[in-house]
Amino acid sequence: MHLDFAVVSDYALVDQAGKISVLGIFQHIWVQQFPAMHPRLHLVLRLKGKRTEIGEHGVQIHLADEQGIEILGGSGQVSFAEPPAGVVDIEAAAILVFDVPFPHPGLYRFQITIDGEEKATVPITVSQVPAGGGGGGGREQQTPLN
Repeated sequence: MHLDFAVVSDYALVDQAGKISVLGIFQHIWVQQFPAMHPRLHLVLRLKGKRTEIGEHGVQIHLADEQGIEILGGSGQVSFAEPPAGVVDIEAAAILVFDVPFPHPGLYRFQITIDGEEKATVPITVSQVPAGGGGGGGREQQTPLN
């Protein structure tokens, strides 16, 4: 079982055919003041495995700051269904939606664990808009790191 990708976005959905659509991938957030709340952050995951891994798999998500202090966390299950005949690779998507509190500026990381094994971290930096409103007035789009 491996994590194919994990990104943070403004919005994401999985259609009835299992296709993932993701809008507004980002890694940096600008806020007016701290503490701050970022509403409706979507953490998008796609897991891949072999046919022998059909069934339920435990997923844990933790968001921590630079000091390792957990900001939020949770756990759940991702289910791999029986694929069509002849298909040996399986995949499943998970979209988790959070209202995320950011108590201070700095680097935060979503830590993703599947079946007890850490698979990835997704970094997010949070900064305060500079005084005078110059630069950084919106969200800065950056290339995601897997």
